Amino acid sequence: MQLSEILKNEHVLLDVNVDSRETCIDELTKLMEKTGVVSDSAVYKDAVLKREEEGSTGIGFGVAIPHGKSSGVEEAGLAFARLSDEIDWQSLDGKPVKSVFLIAIPEEKAGNEHLQILSQLSRKLMHEDFRNKLLQATSSDELIAALDE
Repeated sequence: MQLSEILKNEHVLLDVNVDSRETCIDELTKLMEKTGVVSDSAVYKDAVLKREEEGSTGIGFGVAIPHGKSSGVEEAGLAFARLSDEIDWQSLDGKPVKSVFLIAIPEEKAGNEHLQILSQLSRKLMHEDFRNKLLQATSSDELIAALDE
């Protein structure tokens, strides 16, 4: 599964104004609910917030990858937000976050798909040029194309 296959244009927010990680998760969840990836946003969001309680998904470099496995998810999905202002995500490096990928996984497919998506994203995010493309993209098409490079 390619990241660009599960990150739909409708799941991309560029320069969105949010004041907390919960608000960011809310906004991205709404996008995936509109396209049918998420069928029960409350159940899904609860799973994501429980995962955040286990440890921050702020991985460093100004990036967070919140994720949840839930019965409120119909199919694997990915959403992205570039924030207009950095927010505190209690990241591993102590720095605020500007780019957020939200992963949604159906509960029954929790194992392999979830790890595959996280692994692909992590490999890309290790490269500064990719992170810069996230910050400089002017459209959802441009951002999704960066995932394929």
